[in-house]
Amino acid sequence: MEYRTLGNSGTVVSTYALGTMTFGNETDEAGAHEQLDRYVEVGGTLIDTADVYTAGASEEIVGHWLAKSSARDNVVLATKGRFSTGDGPNDLGTSRRHLRRALDASLTRLGVDHVDLYQLHAWDPITPLQETLSFLEDAIRDGKIAYGGLSNFTGWQLQKACDLIDRHGWSPLVTLQPQYNLLVREIEWEIVPASLENKLGLLPWSPLGGGWLTGKYSFDEEPTGATRLGEDPNRGVESWHRRSKNQRVRDVVEAVRTIAEARGISMAQIALAWLVDRPAITSVILGARTMTQLDDNLAAADLHLTDDERTTLDEASDPGAADYPYGGPGVAQRDRAIEG
Repeated sequence: MEYRTLGNSGTVVSTYALGTMTFGNETDEAGAHEQLDRYVEVGGTLIDTADVYTAGASEEIVGHWLAKSSARDNVVLATKGRFSTGDGPNDLGTSRRHLRRALDASLTRLGVDHVDLYQLHAWDPITPLQETLSFLEDAIRDGKIAYGGLSNFTGWQLQKACDLIDRHGWSPLVTLQPQYNLLVREIEWEIVPASLENKLGLLPWSPLGGGWLTGKYSFDEEPTGATRLGEDPNRGVESWHRRSKNQRVRDVVEAVRTIAEARGISMAQIALAWLVDRPAITSVILGARTMTQLDDNLAAADLHLTDDERTTLDEASDPGAADYPYGGPGVAQRDRAIEG
């Protein structure tokens, strides 16, 4: 396992994190503890959960494991708050009232007095951002969290948060957790540059595109059985009915397959290796239902692609951003003039 700093902080984490969204739902407690044991056994340190994962069961399962694990001191623990935790009108959002209760409840379920990283799970259009960010600052000063982070923010939302924190002299945010993989590269247009500008480390979720980048789905036959798309072929952005008809998805999967076959390793490992070396990446979040899946993912821990392999994947997965306002001949001509 390799290690990097948690964004622009002094805390060091493994380049692959263990996501726990399956815990208590697709993975029972015994299986989850087995995954956690294996993850720390190979040098993993960053464990990511959230209060809404399986209605809090994920945090409870992680807490039970922490209570009996000798690896507790090496674990960097991350959780999130924002989404609904009850039936009341104040049981969601990023208000000071909700986040205070959500954080305290998370600490109780995890069985700890603080977490290393507390992330706003998504933007809240209702709560003033200053209220939200001042809560994070207070939680840091109270010793309940070490660092604050974001998840699922757009570029302008991220920048607004960083500017407001800088204006008040509050503790800087250290991470952003976005969806990012070979099939979802649009964050490179604004979110990645904004993260680099503000020295935030990225913690990508869904690095395997909901299973598409493992090669387990056929483009010609609707999936069935015990897979996410087998249970729901229309599942969100991963939808089989949408992606199976997309030529770019076919090109990406074929490029990953070709490189994997040439190396004699799994397609998942190739997709993970591409992502872990992208700009601004701190740690890639692995999410596995089974130990077999986790072991295969962890085999990518020390894998790095060649320049030619990266170029092949870059070209196949290029989302084709419009020239304006992200580039184009006029911008390229200006850049050359400046460099010259």
